[in-house]
Amino acid sequence: MLERPKVTRQLAQHIVDTKREDIPAEVMHQAKRSLMNYFAVALAGCRTAPVEIALATLAPFSGGRQATLVGRKERIDVLSAAFLNAASANVYDFCDTHTRTVIHPTAPVVPPLLALAELRRVSGPDLLFGTVIANEVEARIGLAVSPKHYSMGWHITSTCGVLGAAAGVGKLIGLDAEHILWALGSAATQSSGLCECLGTASKSASVGNAARNGLLSALLAEKGFDGPSEPLAGVQGLYNAMGVPPDLFFLTEGWGETWQIMETTYKPYPCGFVINPVLDCVLDWRRKHQGVEVTKVVVRGNPLLADRTDRPVVNSGRLSQVSVQHAVAAALTRCKAGPEEFSDECVADTDVAALRGKVEVVRDASFAVIAAVVDIATADGKVHHLSTQAARGSEVNPLSDEALETKLRNAAEGLNPHLDVAPLVDAVWTLDKNADVAELCSLTVPRS
Repeated sequence: MLERPKVTRQLAQHIVDTKREDIPAEVMHQAKRSLMNYFAVALAGCRTAPVEIALATLAPFSGGRQATLVGRKERIDVLSAAFLNAASANVYDFCDTHTRTVIHPTAPVVPPLLALAELRRVSGPDLLFGTVIANEVEARIGLAVSPKHYSMGWHITSTCGVLGAAAGVGKLIGLDAEHILWALGSAATQSSGLCECLGTASKSASVGNAARNGLLSALLAEKGFDGPSEPLAGVQGLYNAMGVPPDLFFLTEGWGETWQIMETTYKPYPCGFVINPVLDCVLDWRRKHQGVEVTKVVVRGNPLLADRTDRPVVNSGRLSQVSVQHAVAAALTRCKAGPEEFSDECVADTDVAALRGKVEVVRDASFAVIAAVVDIATADGKVHHLSTQAARGSEVNPLSDEALETKLRNAAEGLNPHLDVAPLVDAVWTLDKNADVAELCSLTVPRS
């Protein structure tokens, strides 16, 4: 559906025309929830091996100590901070999800906004506003090609996140429509990410680059770095190059009537979100049947569950995050599903490994991605039939504000028992009263 010329320019004009006062209070509150969740998942991931390797690689090339790294005492240049803080947030697959597109919206767009806030003055209300705009743009660009874009192998968080980041930063630095268009052009030509990389450190490279390159694209445009007139729907633009005919209706129609950030869901478990309903069933059952020997597990769910997580053999914690067999086995063995259950150590656990081989996955197109049925056979000959229609954290069964606070506190405790995140929690909930958020990230850094 490429018969709409200048659609990217129309999108850029919508971005420019939108005022902060146009955003309803409940939408701004959802942005606070996204930031609360962001800090939780970034703290959980900031000391993982991929982040350590990336920091060690980037630090020698960094010419400045401009910006904070979440959960760490090191400082680095703003572009590298955007990269590393995005990688930290997404490395555990613990981040939020826009269900219709499967974009993890906050990881690629909040780190560049936070980095910008340490480069230039950004108020709390504007940080929330930028988060809403960035979410809107990345989701709309993804909706135009969903679900085929993702199923073809494009990592949609990265491919669309870079455009959301450029839009959010561009809005906050006051670009006009022409310069926003240029920023989107530079972002579009850097749009990349492959699902083949899921379960490896390479996934973090594309998510980090989405954040870094989105920020860079907006800053380049501000200086007059121009771009094509139709980067998305041009004859050789992003959509045609990626091989997915888009429905361009999603890019601009109904702008401002609803906000895509309201479809954001927040995960209770650090793994692929399609595994969440399965874990709900398994964990609820195990808590009531501790010590009962399991002989077989059959999981039935949306085909996306099998497409992305049917991995009975895993050899690393990173890969285990996208293995429903491992998630089920670890949850049944340990009666929990936190970051430790998706570690190299848990993958090597012989009891967990044995149980992974007893888990079967069945595709069923009648299931929503947030639903699942699990049949657990036990040594006494019984079969326990479990089901859920809406996973915890899904749009229809959302995590509460208090649950998101708890997620942040648990992540901080796991990083450093002496890290008091009460000031960070208070700062997030009161962002609408904060005139300068330059110090927000510093509240994540342990003092001891």
